[in-house]
Amino acid sequence: LCCCEYVDRRGERNHLAACCCGCEDLDEGCERWLTCRSLPPGALGRIADTVADRVRVPWFAGAVKINVSLVPPLVLLPVLLHVAALHFLLGLLILTSLPAGVLWYYYLTHRRKERTLLFLSLGLFSLGYMYYVFLREVVPRGHVGYAQVVALTCGLILMLAALSRAKTDPGYLPTPASNEKSSHQGPPNKSVRGSSDGLHGVTPSGAAVGRAVNGEAKGYSRVSAEEPEGVKKDWCAKCQLVRPARAGHCRLCGRCVRRLDHHCVWINSCVGEQNHQAFILALSFFMLTSVYGITLTLHTVCRGRTPFVALFYCPGAYSDYSSALSFTCVWYCAIVTAGMGYILLIQLLNISYNVTEREARLALRDNTGRRLLGGLVIDTGQYNRGFLCNWGHFLSLGSSPPQRSAEDIV
Repeated sequence: LCCCEYVDRRGERNHLAACCCGCEDLDEGCERWLTCRSLPPGALGRIADTVADRVRVPWFAGAVKINVSLVPPLVLLPVLLHVAALHFLLGLLILTSLPAGVLWYYYLTHRRKERTLLFLSLGLFSLGYMYYVFLREVVPRGHVGYAQVVALTCGLILMLAALSRAKTDPGYLPTPASNEKSSHQGPPNKSVRGSSDGLHGVTPSGAAVGRAVNGEAKGYSRVSAEEPEGVKKDWCAKCQLVRPARAGHCRLCGRCVRRLDHHCVWINSCVGEQNHQAFILALSFFMLTSVYGITLTLHTVCRGRTPFVALFYCPGAYSDYSSALSFTCVWYCAIVTAGMGYILLIQLLNISYNVTEREARLALRDNTGRRLLGGLVIDTGQYNRGFLCNWGHFLSLGSSPPQRSAEDIV
């Protein structure tokens, strides 16, 4: 293959120069649209698949495919923020519709159980673009010192380092190297009973409950097995392995994870036993860096007012385009920070009661948990050993062999 050739999704050699040709589904769709006829079932999906397959860039060993979900943040975010800086009403409209659009896309992908890089690319590009606006529009005004820029940069670097650690292995259980014959595959104990809720509940023997809750795939039968050592374990029919207590199967990753908390779309990975600490650390560094950057910007754009007052009342913010863009970016950062702050708050409360997000949702579904603090936390009471012991357990995650963990003991 030359740098502009590629093998398309049909297995045929194609060329970037012909990327706008030969799409029969698109031609038929345009013809039906011009003649006011409806599209056949599945036509839009086939057109979207063809367009996504042809979005490529030239490379040495052939054209490389670009994930379409990476493109919208790179193009739309700067355009929308610059348009929002033109007028107060435009800013109000865009900063209201942008989070609504992101939430709509989240619920759409969550319902379809699809993996997407849009949220990760949106988060990383937002960080980079906000830092660029800060250096270009805020620092030249002369009210931000060199030490403050260094502190903000160090916070950003530490957050990215923690995020990189959170993107690593969350604690995937090793999959069998080779599967046995299907006739011999099954739970390790014939007398155990199946359950798919992850709470070690009891269902009729051999029944596979086809429910999906926060990472549990449909049709996955889970079987509790009492090991001789007294450690309660489960059987995952999808991965064909026995997993320890509090482990769960993620439908999006297709793997079982130790002490599965949830699948986070912002890092496009699961949060489990091995990366939960790094996830909390990344959120904490983000909160500190974001609040510090917002404070420095508001002190520069809205002189003589406290940051909280300036966020809602800054008469000179739209006096020039530079101030308007900085103020718009501050509000964008404030919206994102509020959302991430809520996630961090829930995580800290869950850790304090030694409950994972997955266990809390299962407890809500089965009405086995206790709502505390106005419903912010669901205490299952199963692993709660007190505030200090719960945090001690969390800080020791991954430092001891999983099979010897006290959480696996019945």
